[in-house]
Amino acid sequence: QDPTAAHYMFQDDPFLMPRNAATSRLFSLSKESGRNAAKFIIKQFPQYFDKTFAEPNIPCLMPETFTPQIEGVSEEALKERIHLRRVKDSVDLFDQLIQAGTPVSLETTNSLLDLLCFYGDDESTTEKEEEGKEDLEEPEVNASEQKAPKRQFQRGSQSSGSRWRENNNAERIFKIMPERNAHSYCTMIRGMVKHGASAKAYDVYVDLLNERHKADVHTFNALITAVPYLKERFSERWELAKVFLNHMAQQEVQPNLLTFNALLKTLRKCGGVGRSVSLLVIKEMEALDIEPSLATYDHLLFIFYRGVGLSSSGIISEVLDDVEKRSFTAQDPDDGMDFNISDSLHCLSLGEKCCDLKDIKLAYRLNKAMEKGDNWKFLDMDRSNAYWSKFFSLLCMMEQIDVVLKWYKETSASLFYPTPKNILDLLQALDAGNHLEVIPSVWEDIKQLGFNRRQDLLEELLSLMSREQHPEEIQLAFAKCAEDIKAVHEQSGWEQAPLQWTGSALGHVALLFSRAGRTQDAWYVNVMERFQQINRIPTDQVMDEFLNCAKQTNSSDEAIKLVKLAASLGLPSSQRLKSRTEKEFELSEKQK
Repeated sequence: QDPTAAHYMFQDDPFLMPRNAATSRLFSLSKESGRNAAKFIIKQFPQYFDKTFAEPNIPCLMPETFTPQIEGVSEEALKERIHLRRVKDSVDLFDQLIQAGTPVSLETTNSLLDLLCFYGDDESTTEKEEEGKEDLEEPEVNASEQKAPKRQFQRGSQSSGSRWRENNNAERIFKIMPERNAHSYCTMIRGMVKHGASAKAYDVYVDLLNERHKADVHTFNALITAVPYLKERFSERWELAKVFLNHMAQQEVQPNLLTFNALLKTLRKCGGVGRSVSLLVIKEMEALDIEPSLATYDHLLFIFYRGVGLSSSGIISEVLDDVEKRSFTAQDPDDGMDFNISDSLHCLSLGEKCCDLKDIKLAYRLNKAMEKGDNWKFLDMDRSNAYWSKFFSLLCMMEQIDVVLKWYKETSASLFYPTPKNILDLLQALDAGNHLEVIPSVWEDIKQLGFNRRQDLLEELLSLMSREQHPEEIQLAFAKCAEDIKAVHEQSGWEQAPLQWTGSALGHVALLFSRAGRTQDAWYVNVMERFQQINRIPTDQVMDEFLNCAKQTNSSDEAIKLVKLAASLGLPSSQRLKSRTEKEFELSEKQK
């Protein structure tokens, strides 16, 4: 991998090479938005994309057909609309068949229920835009539909998508079905859980048992996921989860990986009860020869490290022992997904724990496991940037400076874009490792990343450069950095407000100019004179360094101006500066 290259998705257009994490996110989302816009146009106007000029014609490379081909009211037409995911058209055609007295087979009705429960009786993506104008024309109807179930489903509103409405089309069709099989009940249960109606899903499950049907493993997985929304107390949640597990055993339903992940996800919301039984769940998985997925480890880490002191890294080491032996594939929707802030990706969770524990060996093991096989694919651009940012901060804290610089060179702007905190950590590592000569190259990176207006970075940078005297070559490079920083403070573009000088920043810039022998810049470019303009007091070190610089260049005029400045500011050191000037400079009568 080329360490100087940006992410492969940006290499088609060099003009859009991102400078930092923010522009990287913006450009990647823009590209994805463009793809979605192209798909939308094809779906909205399929008549413009029905020409197949390709020879030979390869169907899988041609645009899909989204226009119904079967006309009339028939079960075949209904099947076609269900296949095309046209929710509203499917419901309308089903109602027409029922009104005409035409029986609809159980299989087709179940397929319609599948469609309705998947979309929550809402329109599919291709139809939402078509219904947008109608929604605006009938606000009263929509408002009443949304307000009615609010109290009833308040506790069961775990879904972030559409909500399950009272007596919606799925419920209506389910009630009028002349016969229902296990598939019908299971579809309703999974749809209700998916769209936040956990209490109704449990009632339908009771009806399923009363009808002596058996639920499938996916239905039990959904019910186990809904447990936290059915019970309040931690112990009650665990007892209800055990009831579902016992029912699975009684109905001879074999649990799968998703069953155990759903159970662990529920145990995340069971406090101490979850910590006491979660390892038993893992042992049961081993007994059934079911390999954990990334989501399994993520749930386990969350259970043990949420609200618990990080006194030891035992469980993290055990998790890494398993993780670093395997190359993972996606088996669970939670593998590599981030549904909310607390449900972080496994690698990111481990990275945060390693950073909190300040355990660099664990971090190296995690990084090696992350790079094994296709494991890196579970990190999208945002989470990859967050992971590498955590990892780099830990390197700056715990590693030797040569190792830190090696990682920085190989990963910066290729695997991740450093954050302002990463740059501060790097500057502190350079200070601790006595490698301040690297600061000018870091300043170039700061400008490239767009952080050259960050006041905290500028203050830290200037403080490190001006703290000690360095060889002439380094001082000249530092002075060039100081010149850039001074230019940043004096920018007057309409799109950006100028940065306000602080007394410390102004003093550091004056010191750096003085040590490089640039007295003209230190004085005539208004660095020293600006102390009066912004009502700041220069330190004695700044005054002495400037006087030393004036002495080296034998600039008595600058020395006299310095004494006058000290006197006008009422500095206690003005008399001492005056004495030094009289002793160390050959003054004319006029100057005296």
